[in-house]
Amino acid sequence: MESKVQHRVDSTSNIIGLADEADLWERRDSDPHAREELVNRYLAFAKSVAVRYRSQAESLDDLVQVASLGLVNAINRFDPARGVPFIAFASPTITGELKRHFRDRTSAMRLPRSLYDRIGQIDIVVSDLTSRLNREPSIAEIAAEMSCPESEVTEAFEAGHNRHPVSLDQSPGSGDEDQSSPAEWLGREDSHYETAERRIMLRDAMDDLSGEERMVIRLRFRDEMTQSEIAEKIGHSQMHVSRMLRRILDRMGDRLPAAA
Repeated sequence: MESKVQHRVDSTSNIIGLADEADLWERRDSDPHAREELVNRYLAFAKSVAVRYRSQAESLDDLVQVASLGLVNAINRFDPARGVPFIAFASPTITGELKRHFRDRTSAMRLPRSLYDRIGQIDIVVSDLTSRLNREPSIAEIAAEMSCPESEVTEAFEAGHNRHPVSLDQSPGSGDEDQSSPAEWLGREDSHYETAERRIMLRDAMDDLSGEERMVIRLRFRDEMTQSEIAEKIGHSQMHVSRMLRRILDRMGDRLPAAA
């Protein structure tokens, strides 16, 4: 007899509890206390979702704040009349808020959404395997646990390491003042690059010149000899040298645009 009475009391308590929550949903938009009570009731659930996304990149407190924001958004948008349990509705909303946080706040580089999701899954799997194996798991062990190719795990690790670029002014060492910054040892554009390019273009333009014509060009522009000096050196008149230079430069001018 006492057992039956206790069963009725428990059943009545459950009905009252459901009625209380239904009343809270009815007063949600007009009563701030009702909204606050709903948040308090499901805050533990939001924290449990945040824990699943715990990683070294973000503190748990920050993740709980993000999950709490997702919970409030879910409470604001939930429609009890649709007959869907609130937790089923709130879970993807909170999860989406956490994923957006990782995508937009913890990375200086924008990666595909699928890659961010995989990085988060790997963080969870690595934490779990490390606890079970008492050591860091290998790529193969992580891939086996996730039932995915090892290449996907490797890609996620590389993306996770490279989503925080290092400033060019930051020293690569920690505490070693003798080490230079990347800005000092990264390659720079050679100041003589354009000169080298012009030399290549001129060499191509001179391909069809005769030996005598090449010598005249060298004497005039490299050795800076006058036309009279060149004429004396090659055994021709100064007028011949002048006509030769004009002819050579016209032919080279026609070839330079094609070489460029």
